[in-house]
Amino acid sequence: MLKEMHLKQFLWLAIFFMVLIWSAINPKDTLTWFLEVVPALIGLTIIVFTRKIFPLTSLLYFLILIHSIILMIGGHYTYAEVPFFDTLKYTFDWSRNNYDKVGHLAQGFVPVLIAREILIRKHIVNGQAWVNFMSVSIALAFSAFYELIEWWVALASEQAAEAFLGTQGYVWDTQSDMAYALFGAIMALVLLSKVHSRQIAKLP
Repeated sequence: MLKEMHLKQFLWLAIFFMVLIWSAINPKDTLTWFLEVVPALIGLTIIVFTRKIFPLTSLLYFLILIHSIILMIGGHYTYAEVPFFDTLKYTFDWSRNNYDKVGHLAQGFVPVLIAREILIRKHIVNGQAWVNFMSVSIALAFSAFYELIEWWVALASEQAAEAFLGTQGYVWDTQSDMAYALFGAIMALVLLSKVHSRQIAKLP
């Protein structure tokens, strides 16, 4: 069991750093790359320092890795210029490259389960309804705070503002970003709550 756990940790870190190194090689804009991957690096740091005192479920570790990869891809190309979504844009006659919406969907989908796990394991609130409500509220607050960070970065750096914001001329971009995060949070609870609860129950 211990060897299997170490193997999973090794694979997780190997995938994380392989994608990170790839994303850092000739990114579209170096400053934008840094701004986009910082949340993934912060997440990695928190995971490393808490893995012994507060290990997470395997589901959460997997989703955090996927979210980190989404951030790194967006950092490498910028969210407005991810090639595959450019192809989708022309194929379906979209008005914009919608990769940033994948990022904001994940911004609700993953944090809501992180919040849920902490609320349940620390017995912060009672009752499933309250756990769900608080989890979604925390995820949405996280999304809103990220929009504030984007605004502050745009004010501080005109160079990276357009690439980092990724609005592509869409006037309701901020509101739609938070709507996608809300939808992602609700979708995660609907699809994964039972699996998540079973994994939480198996933790020491």
